[in-house]
Amino acid sequence: MQYIVLVVLFVIGGLITVDAVRQRRVLARRSLNLDGVLAGRLTTRGPDVLAPALRAALDAPISVEPDVYAELGDRLEVANLRPRLQEGAEVKVFRLRWGNDYAMLARADRGLHYRLEVWEAELLPKMDGTRSVAELVVERMGAGDGLDAEAVTDLVLALQTGGFLDPALIRTDELIVDRLDPSSSARKKLKRFGKTLSIEWTGAERLVRFSYRWFLRPFFRWPVAIVSGGIAIAGLIAFFNVFFSGRFGLGEGSAPAQSAILLALAFFLTFMHELGHSVVIVRYGRRVKSAGFMIYFGSPAFFVEASDSLMLEPRQRILQCFAGPFTELVIAGIAAIVVFTFPGGPAASVLYKFAVLNYLVIFLNLIPLLELDGYFILSDLIQVPDLRPRSLQFVQHDLWHKLRARDRLTRQEWGLGAYGIAGILFTIFSFVTGYFFWEEIFGQLLGGLWRGGIGSKVLLFLLVLFLVGPVVRGLLKLTKIAIRRARATIRAIRFRLETAWRVEAAELIDALPAFDDLPEEVLSDLAGRVKLRILRPGEPIFRQGDRATAFYVVRRGEVQIEDEHPESGDTRVLRTMVRGESFGELALLGAHRRQATVRAVDEVELFEIDKGTFDRLLAEEMRAPEFGHTMQALVELRELPVFRGLDTNQLHDVLEHGTWVSAAPGDEIIRQGDPGDAFFAIAAGRADVLREGRQVDTAIAGTYFGEIALLRDVPRTATIVARSSMRLFRLDREGFDLVIADAFQRGTLRPAADRTWQH
Repeated sequence: MQYIVLVVLFVIGGLITVDAVRQRRVLARRSLNLDGVLAGRLTTRGPDVLAPALRAALDAPISVEPDVYAELGDRLEVANLRPRLQEGAEVKVFRLRWGNDYAMLARADRGLHYRLEVWEAELLPKMDGTRSVAELVVERMGAGDGLDAEAVTDLVLALQTGGFLDPALIRTDELIVDRLDPSSSARKKLKRFGKTLSIEWTGAERLVRFSYRWFLRPFFRWPVAIVSGGIAIAGLIAFFNVFFSGRFGLGEGSAPAQSAILLALAFFLTFMHELGHSVVIVRYGRRVKSAGFMIYFGSPAFFVEASDSLMLEPRQRILQCFAGPFTELVIAGIAAIVVFTFPGGPAASVLYKFAVLNYLVIFLNLIPLLELDGYFILSDLIQVPDLRPRSLQFVQHDLWHKLRARDRLTRQEWGLGAYGIAGILFTIFSFVTGYFFWEEIFGQLLGGLWRGGIGSKVLLFLLVLFLVGPVVRGLLKLTKIAIRRARATIRAIRFRLETAWRVEAAELIDALPAFDDLPEEVLSDLAGRVKLRILRPGEPIFRQGDRATAFYVVRRGEVQIEDEHPESGDTRVLRTMVRGESFGELALLGAHRRQATVRAVDEVELFEIDKGTFDRLLAEEMRAPEFGHTMQALVELRELPVFRGLDTNQLHDVLEHGTWVSAAPGDEIIRQGDPGDAFFAIAAGRADVLREGRQVDTAIAGTYFGEIALLRDVPRTATIVARSSMRLFRLDREGFDLVIADAFQRGTLRPAADRTWQH
């Protein structure tokens, strides 16, 4: 084995040396001539066509000096973009029996997949290049989805960044880095291998399709599939018969040739496992993006990039996940049957060891508590695609809270809790029984393998790699968690000792609109009492229905506001917040329970001000009529569904440009054909919607009207007449435009959401 490693290292070193010499010779002959490069690039477009156009453009007199910045601003304005979904892109909606439906979007080249909300998928057919982002917002608002343009702009920018829109963005940064690197393609691959310990082959799909067309297609027919299953079952029975006969032992020594055969069979087994996965993908018309070889926790292994399987139906994904272990079962069955039939044959010993190794790998692969094939099969069977992270998050952060509060668990929560607890119990069971298991059963086995020949030592090495791999991965995860928590503790201690962080907290609080009018000494005292709170990914800051005990300012990370349906348990993300944004103050000031759950998306640091400190320092200001009225009005606005997705800054803009109005039964609030000058949200009461004098609809509390005339700049499209006494919030055109424009601007400044999802 050591000689093989030395030969591989020598070959790699020779390739790098030869490539370096060749590249230096190329660079020595190359001179940088920008004029020549540009001329060459231009002439590739066709001199007969391009030269006259360039000459005409240069000779034409410039009558008016163009406003370059205004032109760029207009073209880069998100509201003016007319997104056109890439031709060939595919979207599929998945309806789940436990709720939380989702959609998957695949790029035309199947190089990237995004997970979307269902409403986002329903918006995609309208992205045909004929509608601007502003018009898409109009249509979404017309469907009653609220005064929040940011959700649409974030979706469009994420699609543009991911290359789902035409024309696709040119990755200039990647192109420049690639062109500035003089290395050849072979040397670049070696560099990537040094960084990632993997070599990727983009032409793997041709091999998979060839294998499927000429060799593996019959296995998808029932007669052949039944025979294959019979071989797998018969082989398992034969293996146990041979195992309990005691005729073979793993501790027996073996010749170097047998060790080489065993190692080759192990690699062949892994290759066939991945080929089994890939063939099913091709069978159902999907693509294998790439395949390759990698060093995975010290173990050499093959891999297949099968993200296009995310577009398969659940039953097809189950077959795709099972195909790998099933292939191993058939191969192991053949080996076990050969050993059972010819126990005295020359290959019986090595085939027995190969079967033992094979069945151990299959067992580990099919345990649904590890994130391997068995886990994905189970998650698709019960239709919970993110089963493991959701269950661990639920058990760690939500289960005990619900039990203490005696909240009724939904069927979905029962399932998540059962799986999460099973995973924890399995881990405890493994540690408790591990010592006795390894000492009584595997202790002698490992000792015998170590005392055996080179073949036994190779088998021992393979067993350690396969069996200890999951343990090593678990220990690494635990180590990372311990390091993160240690860092969080250190930051919390530093926060108590240093003043720079408190100055930072004061600056963030001072930037909030709610504290613009606070005296400097009050703000300084408030910042001096602030606490630092650090949360792990998935941890809730507070939950829907909790009492308000503090308000928060995001210092680092990202949080999301979730609206949870009390019956089904489905959650809907209302918005996300990043550094400098605050939440929780309105419920604190209005003495209301929390209207939504706020949860950490990644590792989050928050500045926290408790209710006692908040009330004590702001009591005098809250008694001021103007300030008290403002905060109470903000609380009332947040209770309206149409404004629930807005943050505090946007609510201040709404409040500044709007007012509460009342209407008596029979009052005409707006009239069809009049100019649009305001937007209305209904807090209480009911109204009739009339067109050409005929009632076409009814507007009730929680809905809104008047947005069409403002967004499309057209006369009123209907008449609204109060049927009962009504209380409405009236937002004028300037405030409406300000909120929408702010949402577009926020969409341009924020990074696109990470929507990639791997299976």
